[in-house]
Amino acid sequence: MLTAYGRSGKGLAPLPTTRNSLAKDRDGAVDFPPGAVWIDLYRPLPAQVAAVEALGIDVPTLADMEEIEISSRLYREDGVDYLTVVLPGMSSTQQASTGPVTFILTPERMVTVRHHNPRPFETFAAHAERNAGGCGTVDRMFIALIDEIVARLADLLEAAGRVLDEAAQILFGEEQERDDQKLEKTLQQVGRQGELIGRVRLALLTLQRMLIFFTTKPREKEVVTLVKSQMRDIKALEVHSDYLSSRIGLTVDATIGLIGINQSSVVRIFSVVAVLFMPPTLVASAYGMNFDIMPELHWHYGYPLAIGAMVLSALGTYLFFKWNKWL
Repeated sequence: MLTAYGRSGKGLAPLPTTRNSLAKDRDGAVDFPPGAVWIDLYRPLPAQVAAVEALGIDVPTLADMEEIEISSRLYREDGVDYLTVVLPGMSSTQQASTGPVTFILTPERMVTVRHHNPRPFETFAAHAERNAGGCGTVDRMFIALIDEIVARLADLLEAAGRVLDEAAQILFGEEQERDDQKLEKTLQQVGRQGELIGRVRLALLTLQRMLIFFTTKPREKEVVTLVKSQMRDIKALEVHSDYLSSRIGLTVDATIGLIGINQSSVVRIFSVVAVLFMPPTLVASAYGMNFDIMPELHWHYGYPLAIGAMVLSALGTYLFFKWNKWL
């Protein structure tokens, strides 16, 4: 899908990208909507890639974007910046995923290439007008989009923190029922947040590297100031993500520990029952032996005596355990 945006006041507005407006004319040129300053390519079709490349912009493939080497993700070619970061988002099947996003910055426009759907790319156009830097130039528009992305990452960390607060209330709150099923559900929720925090941490790392590379080229003074502000925000979020990661570890350990305690309680009950029946079993075994000379065997009160001995031995064992606080 190809979406083009043009300037509208201090913000951005989508431009019509009908089939006719992107069709090749007889000379092979491409008729883009006039005033397109941001072209967003989401899972682009070959014809859409060809339309952008006709503007003199080399669109990287997904395999190119997934290259792990920094030189393949951050480079400058013929005055055009190619900046690739890894961002959390939604896959085409609406599953949480992480994937590369490439920003192509030319003097005239910004092109973004992505194969998954980070939410900031859907909300940026509506929020662009409120950004302090504005969208007057390509660099300012790029920084404004990065600001939207960083804000989204901050929201994800805040949401993860709320889930951890709820988990802590379940684990450590007073008068809380902590059955195994509830603890297992809590463990799954905390595990998902740990995975999310890991994806956010990776995004922050790649954004930081990208902004450092971005400032290696002379930029407008105010743009450099905005970049420094973004770097401070990213570093603060990195510290916060590390704090949440430590909470994840504590919560997982506590949850597993409580599950183990619950299971140990069940095993302890069976162990106590087994121990309580050991003395009566001993009595029953003694009188079950087939010796000829057993005085109590033919005694009138032998059976009640054996039953009483079993009950008293079990009761005595129970009271002994209770006195030593083993129960």
